[in-house]
Order: sequence, then structure tokens, then C-alpha cells
Amino acid sequence: MANRIIIFDTSVFIDHLRTNKYADHFQNLNRLIRNSSVVLSELTRGATSETEEDFVSALEKNHPILTPSERNWAESGHILHKIYKDKGFLPEKLRDMHFDVLIALTARNHGATVITSNKADFELIRRYKEFNLEIW
Repeated sequence: MANRIIIFDTSVFIDHLRTNKYADHFQNLNRLIRNSSVVLSELTRGATSETEEDFVSALEKNHPILTPSERNWAESGHILHKIYKDKGFLPEKLRDMHFDVLIALTARNHGATVITSNKADFELIRRYKEFNLEIW
């Protein structure tokens, strides 16, 4: 069985809010949900309706919040630098990936599994730092 603790990436929540795509997945969860402070920040920044704002508030109230450590911030820069050297990504792409690296490192700190629909970026990050990953 996958790890008992899970952290959802922003992509899963956005896909679900827009299309109800993961209703069955959410109904059948039997694991402990923890929020990433990074994901909550991204969701709050992008909330465009009262429904979305209420959704973020419910996440904050109902599930403990995990935050990247000081070490995670430093390590995320090293990982992104390696990706840059290997892949030659533009600064904009690296900036977009930065929060994903922080989410992955936070999950790793807590032995949690990241659940995402952003397969390409998270699988790339995992080549540089191992963490538990589930793709929806």
C-alpha cells in the first residue's frame, strides 16, 4: 500500500475544482491528508470565486499544514540548478517548478506521498531527489 500520509499538489485540486475530475478518487481515500503551505498559497493566489476561496479555507481548517524547512529552501535551489545544467530550462520554467520541488521535499521530510496530475515535472524532480509519488 502507498504511504498513509498524502499531500496533494495544486494541480489535483485545480483539476477537481474545474471539472470534478477526481470525485471518485476523493470518495475512496483512506489516508491522512496533510496540506502543503506551498499548495495553499498557490490556491489562495489563484482563487477566482467564493467557492474556490471557501474550498481553500476548508482545507486550512480540516487538515494539518506542513511547511518547507530552511534546509528545503536551500536544497530546492541546488536541485533546480542541476536541472538547469542538465536540461537548459529557461528561468521561467525553473520558477514554475520551484514550488513543485518544495512540495516534494516537504513530503519527503514527513514520509508522505505527493499526489499530482503534473506527471512530467514531478517525475523529473524525482530523478534528482527521491520521494513518494502518485499520479492521478
